[in-house]
Amino acid sequence: MSAINFNERVAIVTGAGSGLGKSHALEFARRGAQVVINDLGGAVDGSGSGSAAADAVVKEIEETGGTAVANYDSVSTREGGENIVQTALDNFGRVDILVNNAGILRDRTFAKMSQEEMDGVLDVHLRGAFFVSQPAFRAMKKQLYGRIIFTASAAGVFGSFGQANYAAAKMGLVGLSNVLSQEGMKAKITSNVIAPIAQTRMTEGIMDDLGLKLDPEYVTALVCYLTSEQCELTHEIFSVGAGRYARVFVGLCEGWSDYDAESISADDVAAHIEKIRDPAGFIIPESAADDVMAAMKSSKD
Repeated sequence: MSAINFNERVAIVTGAGSGLGKSHALEFARRGAQVVINDLGGAVDGSGSGSAAADAVVKEIEETGGTAVANYDSVSTREGGENIVQTALDNFGRVDILVNNAGILRDRTFAKMSQEEMDGVLDVHLRGAFFVSQPAFRAMKKQLYGRIIFTASAAGVFGSFGQANYAAAKMGLVGLSNVLSQEGMKAKITSNVIAPIAQTRMTEGIMDDLGLKLDPEYVTALVCYLTSEQCELTHEIFSVGAGRYARVFVGLCEGWSDYDAESISADDVAAHIEKIRDPAGFIIPESAADDVMAAMKSSKD
């Protein structure tokens, strides 16, 4: 297999001033991409702003012979999302790759979480991904090519104490990606989700003593593969980090049905709950329609 390269490709990476985003951006540039380095320059909780972080990454790329431009817009507004994509179009004429990576943390137990803490995290992670992805998706449809990555989290897929806002936003990205994978298929646009495990400023102090290799570069390797021309995978989720790569999926059990019964009671459900929960014979639906088809099949069996 030939080496993956991004020659003549244009990549946008949000939150690229540090951590995972910076790692992705540097590797895209090293492999030939022209890169838009988006970073608001704020703190982990989303407060503040500045140009230093994005500028430093651009300088690092240029010093090694790569091509990059900085953008300092917030992903959390429609105007900001459009400006980020327009930066790519104005400077490089197209958008081939979008990595939705920008994020903030405002952790609090659910009973004590304020609306502001919920809204702020949803604005950056979920609405932010929507605001950037929509204009990028439109540009990709015109050129009949595109690769989109959404950065979710195990917190969203599996749950994490004290992170109701973050988890809800991250699982929302899975649904968003699944729809884009379907709507982008005819235009050769893929959309996938990563749930990274890595040492960044957002995870500082959380995983220090686990004995794992948590370099962001482990995650970047998968991101580069998923956004390459060689990869046509779409509608998938991957757990990635510490040198391990694993597919995550939502499965549908065979379940229990009784289509001949005139009615089904809560007692009937209780009596068959083990069969309902039995994972044997599960399928992995590619769309909501697959769920309906599975129900139809069950009715005929």
